[in-house]
Amino acid sequence: MDLSYNSLCGSIPEELTDLSGLQYLNLYGNHLTGEITSKIGRVHELESLDLSRNNITGAIPSSLDSLDYLGSLNLSYNNLSGKIPYEKHLATFNDPTIYIGNYNLCGPPLLVNCSEEKLEPTTPASDGQEKDVWLYLGIGSGFVTGLCCCELH
Repeated sequence: MDLSYNSLCGSIPEELTDLSGLQYLNLYGNHLTGEITSKIGRVHELESLDLSRNNITGAIPSSLDSLDYLGSLNLSYNNLSGKIPYEKHLATFNDPTIYIGNYNLCGPPLLVNCSEEKLEPTTPASDGQEKDVWLYLGIGSGFVTGLCCCELH
């Protein structure tokens, strides 16, 4: 089922997990929020799951690790956090790019070790915006200082 780029909003419908024979689910590039339901493990036949480029939060449910037929996974560019369940089937996914853009994920295959401290969500865009504010303030104050010095001479 390909529902990519449909401007879907809200959380992932839990009813999708009732489709036990579903093999392909692509929700790429929507506006989905909320967490990945732990009931995702009920979709036993799932071979491909793409939830990338949404605003999904929370931890990756351990039930995702029990999907034995899952051969393709992309969870990149969301706001997932916590330790990646890397004990069973997800341990076969060695490519860290399937998790890229989730700044609070940790554990293999990422190079970020998990600590005991609770990870708090970040908003990477705000870091860039803050730098831009300081840049513009610096340029503005330099311009004003230059004008004042010219007026004095």
